[in-house]
Amino acid sequence: MSAATERAGVGTLVWAVAYKRALLLVRYPANTLASVLGIYLFFAVIFFGGRAAVGGMGGGAGALGGTFDALVVGWFLWTMSTVAYFGLAQGITQESQWGTLEQLYMSPYGFGAVMGARVVALLGESLLWGGSVLVLMLVTTDRALSVDVLTVVPVVVLALLSVVGIGFVFAGAALVYKRIENVTQLMQFVIIGLVAAPVADLPALRYLPLVQGSSMLQQAMGEGTRLWQFPAAEVAVLVAAGVGYCLAGYAVFRVAARRARREGLMGQY
Repeated sequence: MSAATERAGVGTLVWAVAYKRALLLVRYPANTLASVLGIYLFFAVIFFGGRAAVGGMGGGAGALGGTFDALVVGWFLWTMSTVAYFGLAQGITQESQWGTLEQLYMSPYGFGAVMGARVVALLGESLLWGGSVLVLMLVTTDRALSVDVLTVVPVVVLALLSVVGIGFVFAGAALVYKRIENVTQLMQFVIIGLVAAPVADLPALRYLPLVQGSSMLQQAMGEGTRLWQFPAAEVAVLVAAGVGYCLAGYAVFRVAARRARREGLMGQY
């Protein structure tokens, strides 16, 4: 098989996985729209509640402009993170319940390539969700943020890779322990904590998933910092955390999947 044919095959795989994700969203439009509306309304409650509280104390909303900018950027990243996390963790669990996860192991592409395609599709879906919610937030708050695509997209993708690693861990746990939805749901609050982590006060926190990406995204969108203007050490931490947590999470998932197959737990609910 030529190299060109191999590249076309991988592209077809990524397209098929992305097409499946799109079908699931389009065929259940009420659920999809409710998800977007829920994320936006949750943000609106916090924003208008905060502005009303400041007004009640005699302050002006303009005095909290920086805070509102940070809120918008943080919510933007949280939205994409939850889409990536739940999309992977719940997606693999659903594949197991549907009985199609075993079929993925027999794919001619190999299970690792299928999971890689799923991650690529999820990152694209997360960016679409985040972009949609970001437009709604900017219109609502009447704030102006720097959205340099060449900076925002790489930072966001590398930040989300660390969340993907967490998703792999919980997907593997779901294969072995089955009903862990309540634990899985709790992770969305952990993600909020990671997005809002005070890196300036505790620099060591930047080695946790998502934290370095959140800090750099705040600077990129709030202060207009370009990717090449960040210190090399900060970019290195972002890359190492994103790739490292993703690979570590996938390794944990493979170990859990092997145990589930060995003990006959795959697809047993």
